[in-house]
Amino acid sequence: MGTFPQIALMQSTGLTSHRNNGLERNRMKTRNIRAVAIAAAAVVGLAACSSSSSSTSASSTAASGSDTQYTIALITHETPGDTYWNIVRAGAEVAAKKLGVDLKYSSDPDFTKQSVLVQNAIDSKVDGIALTAAGPDALIGVIKNARDAGIPVVGLDSGIDDYQRLNMNMYFGSDEYVAGQALGKEISKAGGKNTLCVIHQEGSVALEARCKGVGEGVTTENIQVNGTDDASIKSSVTAKLQQDPSIDYLVAMGAPLALVLEDAVAAAGSNAKITTFDLNLDAAQAIKDGKIAMAIDAQPYAQGFMAVTSLWLYLTNGNDLGGGRAVLTGPSIVDSTNIDKILPFAAKGTR
Repeated sequence: MGTFPQIALMQSTGLTSHRNNGLERNRMKTRNIRAVAIAAAAVVGLAACSSSSSSTSASSTAASGSDTQYTIALITHETPGDTYWNIVRAGAEVAAKKLGVDLKYSSDPDFTKQSVLVQNAIDSKVDGIALTAAGPDALIGVIKNARDAGIPVVGLDSGIDDYQRLNMNMYFGSDEYVAGQALGKEISKAGGKNTLCVIHQEGSVALEARCKGVGEGVTTENIQVNGTDDASIKSSVTAKLQQDPSIDYLVAMGAPLALVLEDAVAAAGSNAKITTFDLNLDAAQAIKDGKIAMAIDAQPYAQGFMAVTSLWLYLTNGNDLGGGRAVLTGPSIVDSTNIDKILPFAAKGTR
C-alpha cells in the first residue's frame, strides 16, 4: 500500500481504520464513504428493476440498458471446509443475480495453482476477474496477462498491501494489520497478558499481518498449524497450552479454527479465552453462549458483493470506486454487546 490511505465502506464499532489519523484525512474518508455508499445504493436500486429469476445469468438489460451479459470470475485461495468463503460467495452471487452477471467461482489454497485458475479465466475470455492475493508474488504474471488482455482485475479479502503494485483496479476488504491491532487492543482492555496466535496457512501474508497487529497491543506468540487437519491442530495447541499455562488468550485466524481451539482448551485444562477473526453461525452462537469472547469480522459478504458490483460498474459505466484507495469492509467487532443483532444474519449465511 505504501503511503496510500484507505477509505472505509462501513463504519466499525468504536475502531479506527487507519494507522495515522488526522482531521483532513477523516474529512476525505467521509466524502469517499458517501461516494461509495451512493454508488452501491444506485446499483441495488437499478438492479431491483431486473428479473427475479433464480438464475445468476439473467439478462442485465433492465439494469444496464445493454444486451451485453458479462462473465466475471471469482478466484480465491479458499481452504476446503472454511465457511468464510461461503459468505464471500453468498455476497458475490446476490450481486451477480441482481446485475445479470454470469459468475464463475474457483479456488485453490496453493497460490501457484490459484494462478493457474486465473490464467484459465483469462483464456476463457471472461470480462472481469475478482481475486484474493494472499500469495501475491505468485499472481504477478497472471494479473499482468489479464490487464494486457484488457480484463479488469479487482482484489478482495487479501492483498491490501500489494494490490497496487499488482496493478489491480480496485480492492475491497479489511486491512489485516489494522484488524489485528484492534483485536490486540480489545484483548489488552479485557485484561489479557499472554496471547497465542494460531496460523493455519503457511505463507499467508494476511494471517501474518493479523498476528503482527495483535502483537502491537498485547504480548503475542505465533504457532503454525496444519489448517487441513483438525486433530493435528488440537494436538499442537493442547501441547502448547500445557507447556505454557500463562497463555490466557487464543487467537484463531478463522471461525472453524476457533471451534477446534475450544476442544484444545478443554483438553489442556486451560482457562484461556478464545477470540477469532471472521465469523460463521457456529462461532456467532458460541459468542452468544459465552464460549468465544469476540470475533473480528471483515464482513466477507460485503467483499463479495462489492467485488462483483464494482466490476459491473466498471464494465457498464467506467466507474472506479475508491479513488485509488482500498475500500475497507472491516474490522467490525462482534461480541456479547451486539451478538443479538448479528446472530440472525449469521443464521442466513451473510455474516
